[in-house]
Amino acid sequence: MRRTRTLLTVTGSLLIAAGMLAGCVGEPAPGESAVADLQLNAGWVDGGRMIALVTEGSSTCVPVAEEAVLADGVVSVTLADPATDADRPCTADIAQRVTLVGVPAGVDPAQATRVDVAFGNASGSIELPGAEGLAGPGSQTDFMPSAGWLTSGGFALVTWGSSSCAPVVDTIEKTADTEITVTFQTPSADRACTMDMAPRALLGVAEDVAEGPGIELVLVGDTFDNTRVPVL
Repeated sequence: MRRTRTLLTVTGSLLIAAGMLAGCVGEPAPGESAVADLQLNAGWVDGGRMIALVTEGSSTCVPVAEEAVLADGVVSVTLADPATDADRPCTADIAQRVTLVGVPAGVDPAQATRVDVAFGNASGSIELPGAEGLAGPGSQTDFMPSAGWLTSGGFALVTWGSSSCAPVVDTIEKTADTEITVTFQTPSADRACTMDMAPRALLGVAEDVAEGPGIELVLVGDTFDNTRVPVL
């Protein structure tokens, strides 16, 4: 078995009225120019109610999904920079970060779906393969952990709980041919958490695992006790 690292953990806020989900706040440094083409990675999560959309940039400044619409069979997503905070500048690193996007009504997750993304002056497109048996948009989330394979490798994991107390990964390792165990760090006994319910997303990889159907994540630690999550 080999131990691998998690890529990034973020939280999201649920916007029922707008029919979308957003990731943690953050933005590129002032004056930073956007590249012409976005490097994208994506996967279905939350039973096809959400798309985990991965972009590259500052690890502390994750773009927010402003809008996701369906037209002519294509989902168009607009990403934006959240409000800046002079006391919290963006780090000058390049990392993969995940934004949770609510799937608009009319999308059938069982069918391959093209997603066009606009972020400032940059744009990109990615196609999500269809996944059978997902509830899809319009259904109520069950607030249970969910995970999905990403188109360019790795997986996205979504858990629900306090937006200020997202679980922190300790290790990710293959523990059986069809099993990946994600072990979270033990939280501090005196941590104070906000009393909200939000999706918290992280990205992960596991070596020596054939990505595809039939793989489960086993969540251990923090508030999880051998919780099994199939990877969509």
